[in-house]
Amino acid sequence: MIDLHTHTNKSDGTDSPRELVNKAIVQGLTVLGISDHDTTSSWQEATESLRGNLQLALGSEISCLTEDGISVHMLGLLFDGAHEQMQVMLEETRDGRLPRMRKMVEKMQAAGIDISMADVEAARPEGATLGRPHLADALVNKGVISTRDEAFQGMLNNESEFYVSHAAPTPAQAIAMIRKAGGVAVIAHPFASHRGQILKASDFQELVAAGLNGIEVDHRDQNPEEREMLRSIATELDLVITGSSDYHGSGKLNALAEFQTSPAQWEKLESLADKRRVVRA
Repeated sequence: MIDLHTHTNKSDGTDSPRELVNKAIVQGLTVLGISDHDTTSSWQEATESLRGNLQLALGSEISCLTEDGISVHMLGLLFDGAHEQMQVMLEETRDGRLPRMRKMVEKMQAAGIDISMADVEAARPEGATLGRPHLADALVNKGVISTRDEAFQGMLNNESEFYVSHAAPTPAQAIAMIRKAGGVAVIAHPFASHRGQILKASDFQELVAAGLNGIEVDHRDQNPEEREMLRSIATELDLVITGSSDYHGSGKLNALAEFQTSPAQWEKLESLADKRRVVRA
């Protein structure tokens, strides 16, 4: 079983890197992709926890914005974690998250919602990359909503009155940096329409020109029709087709390995990195 998109408590998941690796081993995964938001801080603990036959495809899910303000997430896998320019880009993207969060909290307070930055920080694990899931958890803790999923379907949706974008690279810039750092770029859940505005089929040609390697086709946030359309686009553009859980631990309904990548597609994707960076025990 190959799951190339998961999160730990170094961003907005609830499992530590060690706990996630242990769960993957128990479930019999062969390849686990760890892609915390805009950070590589989970890599060391995950690597130190590795044993048995499990292999790690380490990476990061990079927050991007198109020129017309559409939020896009780009999975960078198998890149050189010591690549200085990549780390600068990740740091700058993380830095943009704090003012964004303050603005979202201010908007909610203006609407009479009982929430504060202190509440958000209390819901954020130490050292984790700040994100909307921590605001969702704070809203749950305050009794404003019931679950994270409810938050993302309503108050924290990209179309919500409370949503605020943040400084981020364009998808093409993120792809270029991932490839420059020796990795492979896979666009995450590009047709997840319930999250807000999505890309159009015609947008993928530009991303391929920038160096895109694959499309995350099989994902719970994309319905069967959307998956079929993405599968056709990937086939037409000769892109790798991946399936992933986007597992966040207890924070979301997504179950580890609920969607998977075929061994043949994974082999093709891995071959496109400039070096063999899969971590083995």
